[in-house]
Amino acid sequence: MAPFGELADAGRLARLATAAEARGWDGFFLWDHLVYVDTRELADPWIAMTAIACATERVRIGALVTPTPRRRIAKLARETVTLDRLSGGRLVFGVGIGGDRHGEFAPFGDPGDPRERARLLDEGLERLVELWGGEFAPPPAQQPRIPVWVAARWPNRRPMRRAARWDGIFPIDLPGPEAVAELAAAMAELRDGASDPFDIVVTNPAGTDLEPWEQAGATWCLTGFGPDPSEAEVLEAIDAEPRPAG
Repeated sequence: MAPFGELADAGRLARLATAAEARGWDGFFLWDHLVYVDTRELADPWIAMTAIACATERVRIGALVTPTPRRRIAKLARETVTLDRLSGGRLVFGVGIGGDRHGEFAPFGDPGDPRERARLLDEGLERLVELWGGEFAPPPAQQPRIPVWVAARWPNRRPMRRAARWDGIFPIDLPGPEAVAELAAAMAELRDGASDPFDIVVTNPAGTDLEPWEQAGATWCLTGFGPDPSEAEVLEAIDAEPRPAG
């Protein structure tokens, strides 16, 4: 969900995450934006996830997604490891090149060119793994490292190739479950028979029938609330769609 408007409150988000965990949901994920055209009220997702980590015990947490080209990698390495250890190894690191239509890059002195952001994303991920792997101490709670999910706008192939090198893909603008099946086949080909776990993460509105998405290959089916979420709307979705714990 977007930590915007009335949900630009870390304590409120932590209470929602606690409710989701109690109802058996498996994860609680936030958008990561500096500014957004539809609102002036935003919370920092990384501070909010700290509150969520302290309020919960089981749910996976993460930002979907963090544009690493506007972050200092050394600082990000410290933040991710600290949060992973605080949460007991529950952090998922979602990444992408981001977009500048909300004015999050050029106005703050960060690169606006998508190709340059893609280069910086690849460079930053490699450096981050080096820092996680021993250059910084302590290490992450999760070993060999924190799992990385990479955003990709369907059906662009270049982000798919990037995602194949990591632990999961978070596709944007999927037209339906049939596209998940195509994506799963493409990722299997790009991963060349690799047997390690790989996640395909989709988002749909509350009330969506998830079975076709799961049968097509989605391993995570997220419930999304758009850029104007309300606490009441989120609570209704939490209560209406309980998941078995674990």
